Parts: sequence; C-alpha cells; structure tokens
Amino acid sequence: MHFISDIISQLFHWIQSLGYFGIMLGLMIEVIPSEIVLAFGGFLVSSGHINFIGAVLFGVVGGVIAQLFVYWIGRYGGRPVLEKYGKYIFIHKKHIDYAEKWFTKYGTGVIFTARFIPVVRHAISIPAGISKMNVWRFIMLTTLAIIPWSVLFVYLGYILGDQWEHVDEKAAPYITPILLIALALLIVYFVIKMVKAKSRRGTK
Repeated sequence: MHFISDIISQLFHWIQSLGYFGIMLGLMIEVIPSEIVLAFGGFLVSSGHINFIGAVLFGVVGGVIAQLFVYWIGRYGGRPVLEKYGKYIFIHKKHIDYAEKWFTKYGTGVIFTARFIPVVRHAISIPAGISKMNVWRFIMLTTLAIIPWSVLFVYLGYILGDQWEHVDEKAAPYITPILLIALALLIVYFVIKMVKAKSRRGTK
C-alpha cells in the first residue's frame, strides 16, 4: 500500500508541475478518479498556481478525450476487447452490462444523463461506440455533462484548499440533488421519446 501511495503522490506532483495540462492528462489517463483530479485542480487554484476558468476548461477537455477514447475502443474493438482490457481503465463486465441496458432502453440521449449516475457513468461510452453513434453528437452530449461536473469539483477543491482530499465528504450534499435532476431529465427524455413514437405510429 505504501508503494501505491508513493505512486499516487508522484502523480499529483506531476499534475502540479504541468498545471493545466497536468489536470487534462490526469483525466485522460484515468489512473485517479476524475473528481479527485478536479478537486486537486481546485486546490491548485486556491494556492494561486492556476486560475479557476483554466482548471475547468482543461478538466472538460481531458474528461471528454478520456470518454472519446473509450468510445473508439467500443467502436473498433467491440465488447470482447473491453471485457478483456477494460479493467485497466476501471471498467468491468458489470459496468458494461449496465451501460448496454441503459443505452438500449433510452437511446443516444442517455449519454448526457448517465454521466451523473454511478456505475454507468464511465461505461456508457462503450455501447455508444459499439452502436456507432454519431461521434459529434456523442462529443456534444458528453461535453454538456462534463462541464457541470468539472465546475462542481474544481469549486469544491478550491473552497477546501489544502483539505481537498476530503472532497468526497464535501461533495455528498451536492451529489444527491444532481442524481435526482439527472433522473428527472432521463424520465422527461424517455416520455418525449414515447410520445414521438406514438405520434409516428398514429400518422401511419
């Protein structure tokens, strides 16, 4: 455990030394959970190393690229490749199963709302790639979801300062409302899809 702790510590030193690009690369390689990297970015803002807008911007870019990487694996490697190698980016078979069920049930619009739901949040890019979802639509929906996530955790890291490692405790009161809003949006999206489907059947 001490060895792992040293590696993580070195990664944070590396992120700090690279500033904005460190946040972006930290999110792209996904060795550390995105909320932890973003909170550390917030700490760097509070200590004057970088500014808030830059931290959020590079956080969004890094987060989108990370998901685009998973999308391309799904598109060109398919499920077998992800089941075999997904563990290296913290995606396991159960995550893929959940994501595929959500994507099949709700369609491409779920790319936005699922970003706020545990378990399927990272894996939802897989069925998007496998189904060859339009890449620009994928990027747009992913970006729209990652923006508020990045703003939240950079802000929490900023107000926590050198206590940024406790971001999970500070984030808890915010996560529940976010989940409820995401679920509400998902229900609205699903209802709209059903209404449109019935309307199309009625015109035939």
